[in-house]
Amino acid sequence: MKIFDWLKQSNRLQHFGYAIPCAFLFTLLFVAGLAAGMEFKDNAYSNKWDWLDFTATILGGIVGQTLQILVAYIIFGYYYSL
Repeated sequence: MKIFDWLKQSNRLQHFGYAIPCAFLFTLLFVAGLAAGMEFKDNAYSNKWDWLDFTATILGGIVGQTLQILVAYIIFGYYYSL
């Protein structure tokens, strides 16, 4: 789809993919800090802040956080149903 063509450019799929386990193990707030740090580094070296990289990282964080919540719901839902 043309809507997600921006995700295939540059290394945005890596931003998306690496954010999923970070959010799964920690939180979306942690991923937001990672995204801001990566973009701060890019800005320091190339004088360019890429909001699409930042957005790709946050979207990966949302996926990871959603998976974390689902796993917690499955574990604790089963535990409290006993």
